[in-house]
Amino acid sequence: MIRDNSIKAVFPKKRFPHYPEDLTPDRVKQVRTFHESVDGYAVTPLCRLPELAGRLGLKNLYVKDESFRFGLNAFKSLGATWALARILGERLEQPVSLLDFSYFKQPAIREKIRDLVFVTATDGNHGRGLAWAAGQLGCRAVIYMPAGTVKSRVKNIEKEGARVCVTDMNYDDTVRLAADVARDNGWIIVQDTAWEGYEQIPAWIVQGYATMAGESLEQIRNAGFDLPTHVFVQAGVGSMAAAVVGHYANQLNQNCPLFFIMESDQADCMYKSALADDGRPRAVGGQLNTIMAGLACGEANPFAWEILRDFSTGFISCSDGVAVQGMQLLAKPGPGDEPIVSGESGALGPGLVHCLMTDPKFSDLKEKMKLNQTSSVLCFSTEGDTDPENYQKIIHGSRAYY
Repeated sequence: MIRDNSIKAVFPKKRFPHYPEDLTPDRVKQVRTFHESVDGYAVTPLCRLPELAGRLGLKNLYVKDESFRFGLNAFKSLGATWALARILGERLEQPVSLLDFSYFKQPAIREKIRDLVFVTATDGNHGRGLAWAAGQLGCRAVIYMPAGTVKSRVKNIEKEGARVCVTDMNYDDTVRLAADVARDNGWIIVQDTAWEGYEQIPAWIVQGYATMAGESLEQIRNAGFDLPTHVFVQAGVGSMAAAVVGHYANQLNQNCPLFFIMESDQADCMYKSALADDGRPRAVGGQLNTIMAGLACGEANPFAWEILRDFSTGFISCSDGVAVQGMQLLAKPGPGDEPIVSGESGALGPGLVHCLMTDPKFSDLKEKMKLNQTSSVLCFSTEGDTDPENYQKIIHGSRAYY
Protein backbone atom coordinates (compact mmCIF):
# COMPACT_ATOMS: atom_id res chain seq x y z
CA MET A 1 0.00 0.00 0.00
CA ILE A 2 1.10 3.57 -0.63
CA ARG A 3 2.08 5.55 2.44
CA ASP A 4 0.42 8.95 2.92
CA ASN A 5 2.41 11.93 1.77
CA SER A 6 5.22 12.76 4.16
CA ILE A 7 8.07 15.16 3.54
CA LYS A 8 11.35 15.73 5.36
CA ALA A 9 13.70 18.56 4.42
CA VAL A 10 17.19 19.66 5.33
CA PHE A 11 18.92 22.93 4.45
CA PRO A 12 22.67 22.43 4.83
CA LYS A 13 25.16 25.20 5.37
CA LYS A 14 26.25 27.21 2.36
CA ARG A 15 29.58 26.34 0.76
CA PHE A 16 31.90 28.04 -1.69
CA PRO A 17 30.98 26.27 -4.92
CA HIS A 18 33.37 25.33 -7.66
CA TYR A 19 31.61 25.64 -11.00
CA PRO A 20 31.84 22.22 -12.73
CA GLU A 21 34.16 22.36 -15.74
CA ASP A 22 32.47 19.35 -17.37
CA LEU A 23 29.26 21.40 -17.65
CA THR A 24 30.51 24.71 -19.02
CA PRO A 25 28.39 26.24 -21.81
CA ASP A 26 30.94 25.27 -24.47
CA ARG A 27 31.04 21.63 -23.40
CA VAL A 28 27.26 21.37 -23.12
CA LYS A 29 26.96 22.89 -26.59
CA GLN A 30 29.36 20.24 -27.91
CA VAL A 31 27.22 17.47 -26.41
CA ARG A 32 24.04 19.03 -27.80
CA THR A 33 25.58 19.19 -31.29
CA PHE A 34 26.32 15.48 -31.06
CA HIS A 35 22.79 14.65 -29.93
CA GLU A 36 21.40 16.56 -32.87
CA SER A 37 23.19 14.03 -35.11
CA VAL A 38 21.40 11.05 -33.52
CA ASP A 39 18.50 9.62 -35.53
CA GLY A 40 15.20 10.75 -34.05
CA TYR A 41 16.56 13.64 -32.01
CA ALA A 42 14.03 16.34 -31.25
CA VAL A 43 13.74 18.87 -28.45
CA THR A 44 11.24 17.52 -25.92
CA PRO A 45 8.33 19.73 -24.85
CA LEU A 46 8.53 22.30 -22.08
CA CYS A 47 4.98 22.63 -20.80
CA ARG A 48 3.82 25.81 -19.09
CA LEU A 49 0.82 25.08 -16.87
CA PRO A 50 -0.77 28.47 -16.07
CA GLU A 51 -4.08 27.13 -14.77
CA LEU A 52 -2.38 24.73 -12.38
CA ALA A 53 0.15 27.36 -11.31
CA GLY A 54 -2.69 29.75 -10.46
CA ARG A 55 -4.52 27.11 -8.43
CA LEU A 56 -1.35 26.35 -6.48
CA GLY A 57 -0.60 30.00 -5.80
CA LEU A 58 2.48 30.21 -8.04
CA LYS A 59 3.36 32.67 -10.79
CA ASN A 60 4.55 29.95 -13.19
CA LEU A 61 4.92 26.18 -13.30
CA TYR A 62 7.06 24.64 -16.05
CA VAL A 63 7.40 20.88 -16.64
CA LYS A 64 9.95 19.45 -19.07
CA ASP A 65 8.32 16.32 -20.56
CA GLU A 66 10.91 13.63 -21.32
CA SER A 67 8.41 10.94 -22.32
CA PHE A 68 9.07 11.87 -25.97
CA ARG A 69 12.87 11.36 -25.93
CA PHE A 70 13.91 9.18 -28.90
CA GLY A 71 10.65 7.25 -28.57
CA LEU A 72 12.02 5.58 -25.43
CA ASN A 73 9.70 7.20 -22.87
CA ALA A 74 12.55 8.62 -20.73
CA PHE A 75 15.56 10.92 -20.81
CA LYS A 76 18.28 8.36 -20.06
CA SER A 77 19.31 7.76 -23.68
CA LEU A 78 20.97 11.18 -23.63
CA GLY A 79 23.64 9.91 -21.24
CA ALA A 80 24.02 6.51 -22.89
CA THR A 81 24.50 7.85 -26.42
CA TRP A 82 27.10 10.43 -25.39
CA ALA A 83 29.01 7.94 -23.23
CA LEU A 84 29.13 5.39 -26.05
CA ALA A 85 30.29 8.09 -28.48
CA ARG A 86 33.12 9.10 -26.16
CA ILE A 87 34.15 5.49 -25.51
CA LEU A 88 34.16 4.62 -29.20
CA GLY A 89 35.74 7.91 -30.18
CA GLU A 90 38.73 7.17 -27.95
CA ARG A 91 39.05 3.62 -29.29
CA LEU A 92 38.90 4.81 -32.89
CA GLU A 93 41.01 7.93 -32.23
CA GLN A 94 38.19 10.17 -33.45
CA PRO A 95 38.57 13.72 -32.04
CA VAL A 96 35.78 14.71 -29.69
CA SER A 97 35.08 17.81 -31.78
CA LEU A 98 34.21 15.55 -34.74
CA LEU A 99 31.95 13.08 -32.94
CA ASP A 100 28.84 12.39 -34.98
CA PHE A 101 26.46 9.49 -34.55
CA SER A 102 26.38 8.75 -38.28
CA TYR A 103 30.17 8.25 -38.23
CA PHE A 104 29.79 5.19 -36.01
CA LYS A 105 27.11 3.76 -38.31
CA GLN A 106 29.37 3.62 -41.37
CA PRO A 107 29.84 -0.02 -42.50
CA ALA A 108 33.62 0.06 -42.04
CA ILE A 109 33.30 1.49 -38.54
CA ARG A 110 30.50 -0.88 -37.54
CA GLU A 111 32.76 -3.77 -38.54
CA LYS A 112 35.42 -2.53 -36.13
CA ILE A 113 33.06 -2.19 -33.17
CA ARG A 114 30.55 -5.00 -33.71
CA ASP A 115 32.15 -7.36 -31.17
CA LEU A 116 32.04 -4.87 -28.32
CA VAL A 117 29.71 -5.69 -25.43
CA PHE A 118 28.36 -2.95 -23.18
CA VAL A 119 27.09 -3.79 -19.70
CA THR A 120 25.10 -1.88 -17.13
CA ALA A 121 22.83 -2.21 -14.12
CA THR A 122 19.52 -0.39 -14.29
CA ASP A 123 16.09 0.08 -12.81
CA GLY A 124 14.83 0.37 -16.38
CA ASN A 125 15.37 3.62 -18.23
CA HIS A 126 19.18 3.77 -18.33
CA GLY A 127 19.37 0.15 -19.46
CA ARG A 128 16.82 0.71 -22.18
CA GLY A 129 18.72 3.77 -23.40
CA LEU A 130 22.01 1.89 -23.47
CA ALA A 131 20.47 -1.13 -25.21
CA TRP A 132 18.92 1.13 -27.84
CA ALA A 133 22.17 3.04 -28.44
CA ALA A 134 24.23 -0.14 -28.70
CA GLY A 135 21.70 -1.69 -31.06
CA GLN A 136 21.80 1.38 -33.29
CA LEU A 137 25.54 0.84 -33.71
CA GLY A 138 25.43 -2.93 -34.17
CA CYS A 139 27.01 -3.66 -30.77
CA ARG A 140 25.72 -5.92 -28.02
CA ALA A 141 24.37 -5.01 -24.59
CA VAL A 142 23.90 -7.04 -21.41
CA ILE A 143 21.63 -5.45 -18.84
CA TYR A 144 21.35 -6.40 -15.16
CA MET A 145 18.24 -5.38 -13.22
CA PRO A 146 17.48 -5.50 -9.48
CA ALA A 147 14.98 -7.69 -7.70
CA GLY A 148 11.39 -6.58 -8.06
CA THR A 149 11.78 -5.14 -11.55
CA VAL A 150 8.41 -5.14 -13.32
CA LYS A 151 8.04 -7.22 -16.48
CA SER A 152 7.16 -4.26 -18.71
CA ARG A 153 10.57 -2.69 -18.10
CA VAL A 154 12.33 -5.98 -18.83
CA LYS A 155 10.40 -6.43 -22.06
CA ASN A 156 11.13 -2.89 -23.20
CA ILE A 157 14.86 -3.53 -22.89
CA GLU A 158 14.65 -6.93 -24.57
CA LYS A 159 12.87 -5.29 -27.51
CA GLU A 160 16.06 -3.31 -28.12
CA GLY A 161 17.98 -6.57 -28.61
CA ALA A 162 19.78 -6.71 -25.25
CA ARG A 163 20.16 -9.70 -22.96
CA VAL A 164 18.51 -9.00 -19.60
CA CYS A 165 19.36 -10.64 -16.28
CA VAL A 166 17.11 -9.88 -13.29
CA THR A 167 18.97 -10.44 -10.02
CA ASP A 168 17.82 -11.13 -6.46
CA MET A 169 19.73 -8.04 -5.23
CA ASN A 170 18.94 -4.37 -4.71
CA TYR A 171 20.11 -1.76 -7.22
CA ASP A 172 23.50 -0.97 -5.67
CA ASP A 173 24.51 -4.63 -5.33
CA THR A 174 23.36 -5.19 -8.90
CA VAL A 175 25.72 -2.41 -10.00
CA ARG A 176 28.60 -4.23 -8.31
CA LEU A 177 27.62 -7.50 -9.99
CA ALA A 178 27.48 -5.85 -13.43
CA ALA A 179 30.92 -4.30 -12.89
CA ASP A 180 32.37 -7.69 -11.87
CA VAL A 181 30.87 -9.44 -14.89
CA ALA A 182 32.19 -6.76 -17.23
CA ARG A 183 35.69 -7.02 -15.78
CA ASP A 184 35.74 -10.83 -15.91
CA ASN A 185 34.58 -10.93 -19.54
CA GLY A 186 36.49 -7.98 -20.95
CA TRP A 187 33.23 -6.08 -21.55
CA ILE A 188 32.66 -2.35 -21.07
CA ILE A 189 30.68 -1.18 -18.06
CA VAL A 190 28.61 1.94 -18.81
CA GLN A 191 27.21 2.96 -15.45
CA ASP A 192 25.68 6.28 -14.43
CA THR A 193 27.33 6.24 -11.04
CA ALA A 194 30.99 6.38 -10.09
CA TRP A 195 33.36 4.69 -7.67
CA GLU A 196 37.10 4.80 -7.05
CA GLY A 197 38.87 4.05 -10.33
CA TYR A 198 35.68 4.45 -12.36
CA GLU A 199 34.96 8.13 -12.86
CA GLN A 200 35.30 9.11 -16.52
CA ILE A 201 32.33 7.29 -18.07
CA PRO A 202 29.88 8.45 -15.36
CA ALA A 203 31.10 12.03 -15.93
CA TRP A 204 30.35 11.64 -19.65
CA ILE A 205 26.86 10.39 -18.79
CA VAL A 206 26.26 13.47 -16.65
CA GLN A 207 27.39 15.59 -19.60
CA GLY A 208 24.90 13.76 -21.82
CA TYR A 209 22.03 14.59 -19.49
CA ALA A 210 22.95 18.27 -19.71
CA THR A 211 21.35 18.41 -23.17
CA MET A 212 17.96 18.18 -21.42
CA ALA A 213 18.90 21.00 -19.04
CA GLY A 214 20.20 23.12 -21.90
CA GLU A 215 17.02 22.63 -23.89
CA SER A 216 14.87 23.71 -20.95
CA LEU A 217 16.72 26.97 -20.38
CA GLU A 218 16.74 27.73 -24.10
CA GLN A 219 12.99 27.05 -24.34
CA ILE A 220 12.20 29.32 -21.40
CA ARG A 221 14.27 32.14 -22.86
CA ASN A 222 12.99 31.73 -26.42
CA ALA A 223 9.37 31.80 -25.24
CA GLY A 224 9.98 34.96 -23.21
CA PHE A 225 8.96 33.22 -19.98
CA ASP A 226 10.28 34.27 -16.59
CA LEU A 227 13.44 32.43 -15.59
CA PRO A 228 12.79 29.87 -12.85
CA THR A 229 13.18 31.03 -9.28
CA HIS A 230 12.99 27.41 -8.06
CA VAL A 231 14.18 24.18 -9.71
CA PHE A 232 12.97 20.87 -8.26
CA VAL A 233 14.98 17.92 -9.54
CA GLN A 234 14.82 14.30 -8.45
CA ALA A 235 17.85 12.18 -7.63
CA GLY A 236 18.67 8.50 -7.69
CA VAL A 237 22.47 8.34 -7.81
CA GLY A 238 22.30 12.06 -8.58
CA SER A 239 23.72 12.17 -12.11
CA MET A 240 20.73 13.79 -13.81
CA ALA A 241 20.24 16.23 -10.95
CA ALA A 242 23.90 17.22 -11.15
CA ALA A 243 23.59 17.84 -14.89
CA VAL A 244 20.64 20.19 -14.33
CA VAL A 245 22.13 22.00 -11.34
CA GLY A 246 25.62 22.22 -12.84
CA HIS A 247 24.37 23.53 -16.18
CA TYR A 248 22.08 26.16 -14.66
CA ALA A 249 24.81 27.24 -12.24
CA ASN A 250 27.32 27.68 -15.05
CA GLN A 251 24.82 29.53 -17.23
CA LEU A 252 23.24 31.82 -14.64
CA ASN A 253 26.02 32.18 -12.03
CA GLN A 254 24.87 34.66 -9.38
CA ASN A 255 21.33 34.66 -10.81
CA CYS A 256 20.83 30.95 -10.10
CA PRO A 257 17.43 29.71 -8.97
CA LEU A 258 17.02 27.88 -5.69
CA PHE A 259 17.75 24.19 -6.26
CA PHE A 260 15.87 21.51 -4.32
CA ILE A 261 16.93 17.86 -4.62
CA MET A 262 14.16 15.28 -4.12
CA GLU A 263 14.36 11.56 -3.30
CA SER A 264 12.24 8.66 -2.15
CA ASP A 265 12.31 8.31 1.63
CA GLN A 266 13.27 4.67 1.05
CA ALA A 267 16.45 5.59 -0.87
CA ASP A 268 17.38 9.05 0.37
CA CYS A 269 21.18 8.94 0.32
CA MET A 270 21.42 12.59 -0.75
CA TYR A 271 19.14 13.71 2.08
CA LYS A 272 21.12 11.64 4.60
CA SER A 273 24.37 13.09 3.24
CA ALA A 274 23.06 16.65 3.56
CA LEU A 275 21.74 15.89 7.05
CA ALA A 276 25.23 14.84 8.17
CA ASP A 277 26.46 18.21 6.82
CA ASP A 278 30.14 17.31 6.75
CA GLY A 279 30.50 17.37 2.97
CA ARG A 280 30.80 13.60 2.56
CA PRO A 281 28.26 11.30 0.87
CA ARG A 282 26.30 8.73 2.86
CA ALA A 283 24.75 5.43 1.69
CA VAL A 284 21.36 3.86 2.39
CA GLY A 285 20.99 0.06 2.40
CA GLY A 286 18.17 -2.47 2.37
CA GLN A 287 15.54 -3.31 -0.23
CA LEU A 288 14.81 0.34 -1.19
CA ASN A 289 11.12 -0.50 -1.53
CA THR A 290 9.54 2.40 -3.42
CA ILE A 291 7.30 2.76 -6.46
CA MET A 292 9.85 5.30 -7.75
CA ALA A 293 12.03 2.61 -9.31
CA GLY A 294 14.26 5.11 -11.09
CA LEU A 295 15.15 6.68 -7.73
CA ALA A 296 15.70 3.41 -5.83
CA CYS A 297 19.44 3.95 -5.46
CA GLY A 298 21.12 3.92 -2.08
CA GLU A 299 24.61 5.13 -3.01
CA ALA A 300 25.36 8.55 -4.51
CA ASN A 301 27.55 9.20 -7.51
CA PRO A 302 30.44 11.02 -5.76
CA PHE A 303 30.99 13.37 -8.72
CA ALA A 304 27.30 14.28 -8.75
CA TRP A 305 27.13 14.64 -4.96
CA GLU A 306 29.83 17.33 -4.97
CA ILE A 307 27.85 19.47 -7.42
CA LEU A 308 24.58 19.00 -5.52
CA ARG A 309 26.24 19.59 -2.16
CA ASP A 310 27.76 22.89 -3.29
CA PHE A 311 24.83 24.44 -5.14
CA SER A 312 21.60 23.06 -3.66
CA THR A 313 19.47 25.02 -1.21
CA GLY A 314 17.65 22.01 0.23
CA PHE A 315 17.33 18.24 0.09
CA ILE A 316 13.86 16.70 0.36
CA SER A 317 12.93 13.12 1.30
CA CYS A 318 9.42 12.16 0.11
CA SER A 319 7.08 9.23 0.59
CA ASP A 320 5.53 7.43 -2.38
CA GLY A 321 2.27 9.27 -1.83
CA VAL A 322 3.91 12.49 -3.00
CA ALA A 323 4.77 10.92 -6.36
CA VAL A 324 1.23 9.54 -6.64
CA GLN A 325 -0.19 13.04 -6.21
CA GLY A 326 2.12 14.28 -8.94
CA MET A 327 1.09 11.56 -11.40
CA GLN A 328 -2.59 12.25 -10.84
CA LEU A 329 -2.10 16.00 -10.99
CA LEU A 330 -0.22 15.95 -14.31
CA ALA A 331 -2.71 13.53 -15.86
CA LYS A 332 -5.49 16.07 -15.18
CA PRO A 333 -3.84 19.44 -14.51
CA GLY A 334 -6.90 21.60 -15.16
CA PRO A 335 -8.82 23.35 -17.94
CA GLY A 336 -6.54 24.68 -20.65
CA ASP A 337 -3.37 23.00 -19.38
CA GLU A 338 -1.79 20.20 -21.40
CA PRO A 339 -2.02 16.78 -19.67
CA ILE A 340 1.35 15.06 -19.15
CA VAL A 341 1.86 11.31 -18.88
CA SER A 342 4.40 11.13 -16.07
CA GLY A 343 5.65 7.99 -14.36
CA GLU A 344 6.40 7.32 -10.72
CA SER A 345 9.87 8.90 -10.72
CA GLY A 346 8.99 11.66 -13.17
CA ALA A 347 6.08 13.16 -11.25
CA LEU A 348 7.77 13.67 -7.88
CA GLY A 349 8.47 17.37 -8.48
CA PRO A 350 4.91 18.47 -9.26
CA GLY A 351 3.63 16.22 -6.48
CA LEU A 352 5.95 17.83 -3.96
CA VAL A 353 5.08 21.35 -5.10
CA HIS A 354 1.38 20.49 -4.82
CA CYS A 355 1.82 19.24 -1.26
CA LEU A 356 3.83 22.28 -0.21
CA MET A 357 1.39 24.77 -1.69
CA THR A 358 -1.89 23.17 -0.61
CA ASP A 359 -1.34 21.27 2.65
CA PRO A 360 -1.35 23.52 5.76
CA LYS A 361 0.97 21.15 7.63
CA PHE A 362 3.76 22.18 5.24
CA SER A 363 3.17 25.94 5.50
CA ASP A 364 6.36 26.58 7.50
CA LEU A 365 8.40 24.55 5.02
CA LYS A 366 6.81 26.39 2.09
CA GLU A 367 7.77 29.71 3.66
CA LYS A 368 11.33 28.54 4.31
CA MET A 369 11.60 27.52 0.65
CA LYS A 370 10.32 30.98 -0.41
CA LEU A 371 7.47 29.52 -2.45
CA ASN A 372 4.74 32.06 -3.12
CA GLN A 373 2.80 33.91 -5.81
CA THR A 374 6.04 35.38 -7.24
CA SER A 375 7.66 31.95 -7.76
CA SER A 376 8.38 30.40 -11.16
CA VAL A 377 8.97 26.67 -10.63
CA LEU A 378 10.69 24.26 -13.04
CA CYS A 379 10.29 20.47 -12.75
CA PHE A 380 11.51 17.61 -14.94
CA SER A 381 9.16 14.76 -15.78
CA THR A 382 11.95 12.32 -16.53
CA GLU A 383 9.79 9.40 -17.68
CA GLY A 384 6.38 8.54 -19.03
CA ASP A 385 4.35 5.44 -18.15
CA THR A 386 7.27 3.00 -18.05
CA ASP A 387 5.09 0.71 -15.90
CA PRO A 388 1.78 1.10 -17.82
CA GLU A 389 -0.31 -1.14 -15.57
CA ASN A 390 0.72 0.66 -12.41
CA TYR A 391 0.29 4.03 -14.10
CA GLN A 392 -3.34 3.29 -14.95
CA LYS A 393 -4.07 2.14 -11.41
CA ILE A 394 -2.57 5.26 -9.94
CA ILE A 395 -4.19 7.89 -12.13
CA HIS A 396 -7.58 6.23 -11.64
CA GLY A 397 -7.18 6.37 -7.88
CA SER A 398 -6.56 2.73 -6.92
CA ARG A 399 -4.73 2.22 -3.61
CA ALA A 400 -3.19 -1.15 -4.54
CA TYR A 401 -0.21 0.21 -6.43
CA TYR A 402 2.27 -2.58 -5.65
